[in-house]
Amino acid sequence: MKKVAIGIDIGGTNTAIGVVDAEGVILYERKPQMATPQKAENPDMKKDMSDKLLAKFVKDLSDEIKKAIEAAGKGNPDIEVAGIGIGAPNANYYSGTIEHAPNLPFVGVINFAELIKANFPTLKFVKLTNDANAAALGELIYGGGRGMKNFALMTLGTGLGSGLIVNGDLVYGADGFAGECGHVTVVPDGRLCGCGGRGHLEAYCSATGIKRTVYELLAKYNDSKSPLSDIPMNQMTSKKVFDAAEAGDPIAKEVFQITGEILGRALADTVHYLSPEAIFLFGGAAAAGDYIFKPTKESMERHLMPVFRNKVKILPSKLKESTAAILGASALVWKEIEKSSL
Repeated sequence: MKKVAIGIDIGGTNTAIGVVDAEGVILYERKPQMATPQKAENPDMKKDMSDKLLAKFVKDLSDEIKKAIEAAGKGNPDIEVAGIGIGAPNANYYSGTIEHAPNLPFVGVINFAELIKANFPTLKFVKLTNDANAAALGELIYGGGRGMKNFALMTLGTGLGSGLIVNGDLVYGADGFAGECGHVTVVPDGRLCGCGGRGHLEAYCSATGIKRTVYELLAKYNDSKSPLSDIPMNQMTSKKVFDAAEAGDPIAKEVFQITGEILGRALADTVHYLSPEAIFLFGGAAAAGDYIFKPTKESMERHLMPVFRNKVKILPSKLKESTAAILGASALVWKEIEKSSL
């Protein structure tokens, strides 16, 4: 029998579902992705509406999982489902709960793993964690972290998430929520972060933070010649900043220089308390290549204690952005199997 894992990633807009084997081959992926319930469907966050939306989502998701298993089995009749791994916002690995997720219409603490497992009672493993932790596990099982025991992964997306691998396992902390490197303070009393705090790394080095830096520099230099000056904020992307940098735009180049300086300073702190073998960067901003990696590496080395210098690599993730969410979630299952066999 060929063992497979179900990987599910619950995003703010869509939910990705796939069937993955132990080598990281995706045997089936639902396309288009399933719609995630929107907070606009429960704007007043009422408990009765939350319960109604949750019940429907769990049923629909369970039905889609069954369809995915059936579809994967058509070309692979000997598959055996080893478990279900779920990446979700504000997910608690220990309790299997989604807790006060800011972008979902569900109220309070939701026993999500338990609700899904009720529809798959024969499965031993139904586990969930947050999306950045899932990405770190995906890097460990399928990506550039294979063979490594200690590394960190930073996801440079709309927010800035992180997953920390120590001695070959994810760091969850006492309550299941460890590893929020995006919310370390890098600029005291600085920019307002999406979490409500000020000066956090996420407010400067996420894709959203990079956009904010663009407009600060355009205002600072009163620059109307930059190609970035004609792009509205809701249309600005890291890719457009990269394209402008490639075309020689000084504003775009300085944006990456500033971003790398701040990110490198924060990564030096990560090295000081974890001493990892490598730090992987994942997400749209990481696709900028040397524009982001070079200043980040230079800043990190400059802020490190001498004993740590020139030891830690900063590497691009080897997971494809289009499939990383499914792979990362499915990696939860293989990790659980590994733990159970010890």
